[in-house]
Amino acid sequence: MHYLLFYETAPDYLERRSQFRAQHLAHGWLAADRGELLLGGALADPVDGAILLFQCDDPAIVEEFARNDPYVAAGIVTSWKIRPWTTVVGERAATPIRQTTGGMEAQERSRDNGS
Repeated sequence: MHYLLFYETAPDYLERRSQFRAQHLAHGWLAADRGELLLGGALADPVDGAILLFQCDDPAIVEEFARNDPYVAAGIVTSWKIRPWTTVVGERAATPIRQTTGGMEAQERSRDNGS
């Protein structure tokens, strides 16, 4: 399952992040090395938040990541929320669905019909 972690950042995020950035990035890379965090980064123009994409079986993993993030502990991230994301297209989709000219692939039809 994929989960999106949304961060809202403090208005002075850019000024304050340098003090905690090395620890924050190390925290992210540890999660990536475990195969949990696929992508993460700040939103641009305006820089007022960040989005991180996780692949794991339990949203508690994402929650633990956020609670232990140095940016959260320092108050640079002012709030966060986790949303499950049903991914259906792409090589890493959790629930790939392909369309053929006749509709869904046979594999998807049988799964949808309970066969």
